[in-house]
Amino acid sequence: MAWSRSFALAAVLLGFLSCCYAPVPSLASSGSDGFLQCLSAAMPKQLLYTQSSSSFTSVLTSSVWNHKFLTASTVRPFAIVKPTNASHVQAAVVCGRQNDVRIRVRSGGHDYEGLSYRSERPEVFAVLDLADLRSVSVDPKAATAWVESGATLGELYYAVSKASKLLAFPAGLCPTVGVGGHFSGGEFGMLVRKYGTAIDNVLDATLVDAKGRLLDKQAMGADVFWAIRGGGGGSFGVVLSWKVKLVPVPPTVTMFILPKSVDEGAIDILAKWQEVAPAFPEDLFINVVITKQVAKFQSMYLGTCDALLSLMETRFPELGLNRTHCKEMTWIQSVPYIYLGTTATVEDILDRSTSASSSSKSTSDYVRQAITKDVWAQIFAWLAKPNGGVMIADPYGGKVSSFSESATPFPHRGGVLYNIQYMNFWPAATDGSAQTKWLKDLYAFMEPHVSQNPREAYVNYRDLDLGQNVVVGNLTSYKAAQVWGEKYYKDNFKRLAMAKGEVDPEDYFRNEQSIPPFVASK
Repeated sequence: MAWSRSFALAAVLLGFLSCCYAPVPSLASSGSDGFLQCLSAAMPKQLLYTQSSSSFTSVLTSSVWNHKFLTASTVRPFAIVKPTNASHVQAAVVCGRQNDVRIRVRSGGHDYEGLSYRSERPEVFAVLDLADLRSVSVDPKAATAWVESGATLGELYYAVSKASKLLAFPAGLCPTVGVGGHFSGGEFGMLVRKYGTAIDNVLDATLVDAKGRLLDKQAMGADVFWAIRGGGGGSFGVVLSWKVKLVPVPPTVTMFILPKSVDEGAIDILAKWQEVAPAFPEDLFINVVITKQVAKFQSMYLGTCDALLSLMETRFPELGLNRTHCKEMTWIQSVPYIYLGTTATVEDILDRSTSASSSSKSTSDYVRQAITKDVWAQIFAWLAKPNGGVMIADPYGGKVSSFSESATPFPHRGGVLYNIQYMNFWPAATDGSAQTKWLKDLYAFMEPHVSQNPREAYVNYRDLDLGQNVVVGNLTSYKAAQVWGEKYYKDNFKRLAMAKGEVDPEDYFRNEQSIPPFVASK
């Protein structure tokens, strides 16, 4: 994929008329040319893609999961860097700093607002795509693994299962999510009540900081290591790899997917679910996906069907679970079962291909007091409206709630009954205004029924409508960032800003919702 510097600059000056994205500002004096020259001396040219490269668009869109960021108005990078080792990442940071070119880091591209590969405003930036830094090394005797940030959860899970059938890792449901962004926000899945979030099981990490230094846990210091485990991606540097603690699972887990319509008593069942699900034994996780007039209960139990049926008969008979609903399998078989469908195979979780055929918008809430039946009836009415979307509720309690709010930047611990994710989708050919309005209106309706002061949100369900950064004197304003930051992090936000000031006081790593450096706050 050879490229010509002079041709690349000419293409910039012509405004990249052949591309489908909005052009970046004129780069003639921005340092972009110097950035490319600098990188060309430090890494193979075939790992650099400019907008004049024939493969630029395919590389850029290779992990874009939301079609609304493939429109003519999207502000895209002027270059993409695909490192294959740590020195390439270090060079990208050093060259970026020297030439006043910021980088955005992408691991899997699932970030809901696309901030790892696009900008809300005209800006000169490059994307550091970690897709080729994806190795997984498992030590089954020590029950640990090193995983690079460009690996997907599917690749991590698969490698763990090949090393041991009795080990797992507690992270999210979606196998195509990249580890780097996923771990950076905290992340939880069906093992969250048994073993906590992903970051509760991170032992070490390697970080390239704003000076281009390669740091491990000891070298980066306790405050920065604390911050990267849940403080969100794109703020503190480039996390190249993570050492994680693997967790034991039994040879048999039991899954079920059981839908209940409003006519079948879904409102009463949901009212009971929100009380019992956070209080179940830690081996049982039951979440709910609600669309239109149906609540679909999805579960993993770390044990056999017989044991699950006995527990459900005692604690949650209202759901009506019976033996025909049970599906016994291994833990690794459970990974594709819920997310990819009941006929998917374990090998399917290795598929990294994207399909950005629709657009979407999401936001989130936390519930600390049970929602009454009459409100649930109103929620179902909202979901039944034209252009209505999806509501997903995941129970907490158990291990995730046993940590203090300050143990990691992820503060949603004791007292949380469940997390809510609201999502809506629309065809790529439409603007989504009706679906977005529905989402905003439902979010406004829910305000009295969810957490207060602050109204909590989950950073990996990133929502720019909660607030965006303001840059003052080339530094992100701490005061402006508090608007969204305390919703994601509560009282941990200030400590995150102090860690940012320690590792990146000049605010090199920043985006529309990055942590500001507290030491020079405005």
